[in-house]
Amino acid sequence: MAAPTTETERTRLVQGPGLLLVWLYGVMSVGAVSRSAYQILTDFGSAPLAHVLSAVAAVVYAFITYTLVRGGETARRAALVCCAAELAGVLIVGTWTLAEPSAFPDSTVWSEYGMGYLFIPVLLPVTGMLWLRRARSQSAAA
Repeated sequence: MAAPTTETERTRLVQGPGLLLVWLYGVMSVGAVSRSAYQILTDFGSAPLAHVLSAVAAVVYAFITYTLVRGGETARRAALVCCAAELAGVLIVGTWTLAEPSAFPDSTVWSEYGMGYLFIPVLLPVTGMLWLRRARSQSAAA
């Protein structure tokens, strides 16, 4: 019996709902990178915290997109940790922007739980974690 190759061992994360997640994370990556780059280049001094947090969101989205496309158990675990960190960030920043609006003269991707992005920033990590847990149980069954 031949040993399985790396590709067959790798958990496929980009299938079914995973494909939609990759697409949404890719769109959010582009949106967050564009927003943060524009804000940092044109008006960084007015709200440095908000602009840096948008850049952090962009990095998180890009990393999750990469890990979902890469696939495999290590990438799945890394994406799961990043989705949990993303959710924590959205909840912390969202609550902070509501409790202390003066700290954020400009909004971030995660302001008010992502209201400017149709609440996708708060829904996406929850959906991602559910999908990644399902992918783990499917790979364990196979």
